Order: sequence, then C-alpha cells, then structure tokens
Amino acid sequence: MNRDRKEKAVEISAIILITVITAAVLVMLAGASPAEACQMFFKGIFGNLNGFCEVFVKATPLILTGLGCSVAFRTGFFNIGAEGQFYVGALASAWVALNCTFLPGPVRIVLAVVAGFIFGGLWALIAAMFKAKLGISEIIVTIMLNYIAINILGIAVRTFMMDPAGSIPQSAKIESSATLYRFLRPTRIHIGIFIAVAAVVLVWFLMEKTTAGYEIKAVGFNKRAAACNGISVVKNIIISAALSGGLAGIAGAVEVLGVQKKLLEGISGECGYTAVLITLLASNHPGGVLAAAIAFAALEVGANSMQRQMGIPAAIVNFLIGMIVLLILGRQLFAVRAGKKKEGK
Repeated sequence: MNRDRKEKAVEISAIILITVITAAVLVMLAGASPAEACQMFFKGIFGNLNGFCEVFVKATPLILTGLGCSVAFRTGFFNIGAEGQFYVGALASAWVALNCTFLPGPVRIVLAVVAGFIFGGLWALIAAMFKAKLGISEIIVTIMLNYIAINILGIAVRTFMMDPAGSIPQSAKIESSATLYRFLRPTRIHIGIFIAVAAVVLVWFLMEKTTAGYEIKAVGFNKRAAACNGISVVKNIIISAALSGGLAGIAGAVEVLGVQKKLLEGISGECGYTAVLITLLASNHPGGVLAAAIAFAALEVGANSMQRQMGIPAAIVNFLIGMIVLLILGRQLFAVRAGKKKEGK
C-alpha cells in the first residue's frame, strides 16, 4: 500500500513538473517572462477580493455539471450532453422566474431551480432510453441533443421569450426578488456556490452511503455481474442519467438566477463540455469534482489576468488542461497494462 502511494505521488509530481515546464515554454514563446507571468497569474486570483470571488462564481456551474457527468459515468453512461442539459435547465428556470410573477420571489427561485432540475433530467432521459431500449450509443445521442438544446434556446430568445422592450435576442431581466442573493458586494459571488457544495455532499452521500449508490456503482463496474445479482441495469442507467441531467439543469438555473439575471445565447460558456474534463481529472469522485472545478476556475481567472496585463493568450490554460488530461489518461493506461502483465505472469 505504501509503495502504491509513493508511486502515485511520484506520478502526480511528474505531471505537475511537466505542466509547469510546458507553461513556462509557452509563456516564453508568447514573448513574456515566466516569472512575471506567474506573478500576474496569482495576482489576478489573490490580488483583490473581486478576483478571488470570481473563482467561485466560475466554479459553481462547473461543480454542478461535473457532478452530473460523474454520476452518469459511474454507471458506464457516458453523458457528453451536460451542455444541452444546462441550456434546457436555464430555459426552464428563466421561464418560471419571468412568468410566475404572482408568486413571492423566494418561492419563484425554488420553483425555477426545481424546473431546471426536472427539465435537465428529462433531456438526459432521451439518450438513456435510446441506450437502454435500442442500444444506441449515448455519446452520439447526447452530442446531437446538445445542438438541439442550443438552437431551441436560440429560437426562444428570438420569439416567445424575447424582451418586448428590446431588439437583442435575449429575455427580459428577471426581477431582483427572484434572483439568487449576492453577498460580498460589489463582487458577483452568490449563494449558488452553497447550492453547488450541498450538491457535492448529497451526491457523495448517495454514492457512498446508500443502496441506490451501491447499485449504480455495481452497474458501472460490471453490468453482467450486477444483473446476475438482481440489480436492474436499465433502471440504474435511467436513474443516473436523470440525476446527471438534473444536476446540469440546476447549473443552468443557477447561472440564470445568480449571474446573468436573464436568458441569452451562449450562457453556458461551454462549461458543459469542460465538465467532462473535470470529471476525468476527478476520477468521478464528488470531492475531486469540487477541487478540480475550483482549480479550473482559478486557472481561468489567473489566465485572464495575464492576458489583460501582459497580452499572453488565455488559451494557454486550455492547452495545459488538455495536456494534463492526456497525461492522467496515459498514466491510467500504463497502469492497466502493467496490471495485465502481472496477471499474465
């Protein structure tokens, strides 16, 4: 056990070292000093309250969409549709917040978040039913559903949800009483971060401490063995897909109610796709998703600071994230091959 931990620590240290060296090379290629870039990077995160809080603003939807992907991945349901589920959840929550004006603000907020969860879950169920009943790859179906959801929102903000007082394709602004409370003003941080953290705890409890969580993990580990032990594979795929889509839908609701305060195109910032990377980095663990999402958000905030102050492309961070994912997947591949060789001996 100690040997395995030491080997894992060495591998992680090697990945960090490779990443740091690559980052330094890329910064130099951009014509800047790595030391100065590093200073600007951390200054953007810790230099003022606004930058520090912005990390958690950006991390909130990433945590929720990452959690959704992790739940689905546990059953072997490869949900690549968090982006579309985010859009559907955002659309449903915005409709509730804008149209149920006869209800008090706090009630509307709760209903809007619940609507995001329900419609995001239903959107994911489409792919789950195709997989469970027809054996069609959920990867293809969820990717196609992403484009459909994005275009449905685009139609909505140009037709029945367009602000009648404006000419831009976006909805009217949601009343302040029906939006998530912002604390530590003038920063943008809102209580959505607490919703995300609560979701992490609930998903961890579900997966680790309940029979339902055990069945979900059993199906993901070995479908045939699970079925032989009386565990319904179809039922658990459907449950995990619905929960996965629902969490992504909540992410959309939180972004609408806490940050944008209206519905508009491109609202997700592609966090639904980023969620897949976060889930891979976190090895499907809820606590890992929380840490990876905050780390990714911090990288984004720091990179934007470097770009503003020094003209260094913020896209460098996306390159580094992709490289880290490849290194981790490569490490896992070599570990699997090494294990097979040992078994062969």
